[in-house]
Amino acid sequence: MTGQFSLLARRRFAPLFVTQFLGAFNDNLFKNALVILIAFRLAAQSSMSGPLLVTLAAGIFILPFFLFSAWAGQLADRHDKARLIRIIKFAEIPIMLAGAAALFAADLWSLMAVLFLMGSQSAFFGPLKYGILPDHLRAEELVGGNALIEAATFLAILFGTILGSILVLRDHGVAMVAFLMVTLAALGYGASRFVPAAPAAAPDLKLSINPFAAMAAIMRVALRPPEIFAAILGISWFWLVGATFLAQFPNLVKMIGGDETVVAFFLVLFAVGIGLGSLLCNLLLKGAVSLKLLPWSALMLAAASAHFAWAAEAMTGAGRELAGIVAFLGRPGALAIVADLVVIAAAGGVFVVPLYAFIQARADIAVRARVIAALNVMNSAFMVASAVLGLVLLGAGMAVPILLGLTGGLTLPAALILARYLAQRERRIASDMSALASGPSHSAGPR
Repeated sequence: MTGQFSLLARRRFAPLFVTQFLGAFNDNLFKNALVILIAFRLAAQSSMSGPLLVTLAAGIFILPFFLFSAWAGQLADRHDKARLIRIIKFAEIPIMLAGAAALFAADLWSLMAVLFLMGSQSAFFGPLKYGILPDHLRAEELVGGNALIEAATFLAILFGTILGSILVLRDHGVAMVAFLMVTLAALGYGASRFVPAAPAAAPDLKLSINPFAAMAAIMRVALRPPEIFAAILGISWFWLVGATFLAQFPNLVKMIGGDETVVAFFLVLFAVGIGLGSLLCNLLLKGAVSLKLLPWSALMLAAASAHFAWAAEAMTGAGRELAGIVAFLGRPGALAIVADLVVIAAAGGVFVVPLYAFIQARADIAVRARVIAALNVMNSAFMVASAVLGLVLLGAGMAVPILLGLTGGLTLPAALILARYLAQRERRIASDMSALASGPSHSAGPR
């Protein structure tokens, strides 16, 4: 664990860590400030309903990951990743200045345009932040580095969500949010200046002008070797589960008798739990890039999800007044729900971090950023699928606790299938390597 945190003092990791943290913080600060403004002010100025506008905003932020991730992966493999990080982080400053102006003008569609630009910037940054880690970290540091990045990302999402939500409607709240946005962008660019160079992995790569052809190309890259794509599916499943839980927290909390402060409390628990699980992962694996924890973390997540659903169902429909955090925790069954939520999140952290490290360690250096770009496309697709799944199942009459229990519970069979497939691939690769090492004299003749 000491070695893991020592990376925070190393120039080959610390500037990227700070850059990523500030970027995720800024994205969620602006995005959630916009959602609150839509819900309480801007929807009244539009012919569209508040819930529809909020859904549209979520779609506008995700859309660039489908449109631009392929180009982002190609650029990251073709050029110095550190230089691209500085260019992308510098672009965040004028984007945030435009966002500040749109906030002051309270112009809905200008704010939506800025949100699209922020999503675009994040789409181009994604393949760089994960693709550059193996360039600067040793193999035994990959799990620890990914754990720190993952923990910091969820904490940044948490801080941005809370600050964006509580500040924007206060007196001078728009000014405070605008000032924070521009300041965080400037600090992020400053941190990016210290990221060490990472020479181009494929300097002769030909860029595809057609975004759909580019996407098809990166998906073909991600399919070779197949164990890489299997790991991508595992990470994307984690994002589907996480997105489902986060989207349903407001509905669930209201059903079990909590107010908006309990929703924020659940968000804190979820972010802290994933952070703790991510950091614990490196301690359990002792720095090794290994997927041996995959079935066990999935078992914990599934069991805790099942108990979470049962405990939440038991607290539903009591007809009580909505309670704050302290009063809610004093009710029968509340502590069990809180404990389950922490276990679910921590198991998710233990589940996903080794998969990131596995992809980084196994992907060929010349295509690594494109593989990460394919991962971003799949993550976005699975997050959209989580929203569609929720709409369909809830519309069919399924209760929110059952939806969450089902989604978390399906992680176990998904992980067992994934672990079995990857184990078979490992045995096949080891057998092929052994056959090659034995030489032609041992392989001649019929078999």
